[in-house]
Amino acid sequence: MGNPKAFLTVKRKEAGYRPVQERILDFGEVEQTLNSEDRQLQASRCMDCGIPFCQWGCPLGNKMPEWQDYIYKGNWRLAAEVLLQTNDFPEFTGRICPAPCEKTCVLSLHKSPVTIRENEASALEHAFQEGYIKPRIPKVRTGKKVAVIGSGPSGLAVANQLNQKGHTVTVYEKSSRPGGLLRFGIPDFKLNKNIVDRRIDLMEAEGVKFVNNTEVGIDVRGKDLMKEYDAICLAIGSQVPRDIPVPGRELKGVYFAMEYLTMKNKLVARDKVPAEQIIDTKGKNVLVIGGGDTGSDCIGTANRQQAANILQIEIMPKPPKLDDLENVWPTPFPGVLKTSSSHLEGCERRWSLNTKRFIGENGVLTGVELVEIAWEKDENGRMVMKEVGKPEILKIDYAFLALGFVHPIQDGLLEELGIKVDDVRKNVATDTNRATNVAKVFGAGDCVSGQSLVVTSIASGRKTAKHIDDFLRK
Repeated sequence: MGNPKAFLTVKRKEAGYRPVQERILDFGEVEQTLNSEDRQLQASRCMDCGIPFCQWGCPLGNKMPEWQDYIYKGNWRLAAEVLLQTNDFPEFTGRICPAPCEKTCVLSLHKSPVTIRENEASALEHAFQEGYIKPRIPKVRTGKKVAVIGSGPSGLAVANQLNQKGHTVTVYEKSSRPGGLLRFGIPDFKLNKNIVDRRIDLMEAEGVKFVNNTEVGIDVRGKDLMKEYDAICLAIGSQVPRDIPVPGRELKGVYFAMEYLTMKNKLVARDKVPAEQIIDTKGKNVLVIGGGDTGSDCIGTANRQQAANILQIEIMPKPPKLDDLENVWPTPFPGVLKTSSSHLEGCERRWSLNTKRFIGENGVLTGVELVEIAWEKDENGRMVMKEVGKPEILKIDYAFLALGFVHPIQDGLLEELGIKVDDVRKNVATDTNRATNVAKVFGAGDCVSGQSLVVTSIASGRKTAKHIDDFLRK
């Protein structure tokens, strides 16, 4: 701990965002960066607590006090090395993680935690720029072959870990390029795809093989992979979106959020998108249903398309502000109001609203009927919603459903291999070793746990990789 009093003398300083008038004109990353001196000062604020609650709050168990000290001392190489001991992709989490580590930082007691997330991204960028991150090619190969199905954060983590342990890894991806939601779900203004490409290129240089445009279970039979590989990992994500069965749902103009975000991500990457799939909200009235990160991404995308008006609604009550709560520390995910960079770019937000129906003319969306609701307990103690206001009709041209995901796709691969799913949520069922009911087939990430965070998916991938390695070495 280089400066034991820095937390008293150095104030928290965030890099902040690019000006709104500038950033809504492009899809460049909205977050700015601090210079090295300021970043080192921010790292010096870490108190090296006797009990590092930050490490407890992190799903990956990152060793925050250690690499904060290395950053403070300007040793970017060691900072990156310590980060990579517990996190395969700090350059991703340093940009898009909700930072539960900061919520559990002891300085959060004074609502001024260490800028851990930004420091993490900075450490990896310095390491890349200064040439410290180079391909680590395993010196010995085990002769074992592993197929990873899905190239999202969990699949990439499984592939990276098993490759470093000497196994020969092939990753199958149904899309044109690897990355999963990192590439096609998260907009470039939050995660530039050059960052994803850089990591994929590094993994390829280290020996991982990527097979794109190949959906296992359709383009390639799962049973053929069973014959070819010594182990298979399912990392197919939770891809079935939650829907709302209301009248008018079939109207043109009502889309799942991921349809919208994937389309725009492909256009930004200059991929070809069929004309019938292009969604242009310029000059239109947009409704985003769902108050999470995906809904926020829809808002940011619509702002960049120059939508006329954007309304985001949430069926739950408005959460309190952090300043209005007491004693939330060290809760990693406090239920507080979140305002993203996209919200700051312009939109209206409303809570406790339920969608009753979509209205259209000639099969095209023209409006929506909403009603205010309240949550009350029924005779069984369950919370149920009750209409408390008069329905209102709004003029809407596009509606995006950002309601999360329910489970992985059941037909195709899971059906072919006979993979059992749990009775409650229909996720892939695994035992304590992440093994499925089918011999040598394992599961990782959202297809097992249900939808989660990128940082949680990476943690799941690392744990599954350990179990697969143990299995292969027996």
